[in-house]
Amino acid sequence: MLLLLVLSAVVLCGCAQYSSDQCSWTGSGLTHESHARDVEQVYLRCAEGSLQWLYPTGAVMVNLRPNLPSSADLRVCVKPRRDSRGATVLLERAGALRVLLSEEEQAAGRVRCFSLQEGALFLEASVQRDISRRITAFQYQLSYAHTADQHTDSCRPCADEELLLSVCTSDFVARGRISRVEDNDEDEDEDGVSVVLSVSRVYRQKSRIFVSAGGGRGRDRWTGRVQILQRCDPQAGPTEFLFTGALRFGDAWLGCAPLYTDFLRVYQAARDAGTNPCTINTD
Repeated sequence: MLLLLVLSAVVLCGCAQYSSDQCSWTGSGLTHESHARDVEQVYLRCAEGSLQWLYPTGAVMVNLRPNLPSSADLRVCVKPRRDSRGATVLLERAGALRVLLSEEEQAAGRVRCFSLQEGALFLEASVQRDISRRITAFQYQLSYAHTADQHTDSCRPCADEELLLSVCTSDFVARGRISRVEDNDEDEDEDGVSVVLSVSRVYRQKSRIFVSAGGGRGRDRWTGRVQILQRCDPQAGPTEFLFTGALRFGDAWLGCAPLYTDFLRVYQAARDAGTNPCTINTD
């Protein structure tokens, strides 16, 4: 059945895009009610946006074609709405399908990421007698695979080259310590935990991740909250780190986070060799 739906996308086109601004799309499966094997083709050309599929029937192929210099190393993250149901989100490549988000994972608010080279998003409606009050909905966000966002799905230490590049490309870079670890709120990603940072220096931030906490000379003067995978087991304490990371759907996620002394060693060695991709003031 899945293969038939994919193959039919080549010859069938439910092309009625009810609401599309090239970044976001809203459509209805009611047009498929009499021919449920139709596959609607949707093209989205922005780095981020959203999709809503009302009354899902049949299938929708979501082709991400961003207007960016290169798509060869693009990474896509998908965040479903917690009321998203009625369809399975899959990846399609050369007629082969694999599940990216089941209905249960959508209801849990799971965020899933993949390389754009892995295929197109393929939404297949579940077989339902009553499709009323069913909406499949999610946000999507694209980033280059070499940015700090690639590290948010892993607890592994960053290699020296990755660390130096993350200092140049991260959405935030700061020096500080872990003040406390908190459980996530109900509407946040269940795979992550919130980590409150006490920061003595902010090198860069794209939004107000860190705000002034007062304090005098030599004391922590900024505070902010970031997300990290629960399995990474973050611990509060006096140890000083260099924190880097990326914004994902408005939340700050921790990427490379070496001991600050280790970062200085790597940075100074690269500076002496003239191989630093960028510079920051470490004085």
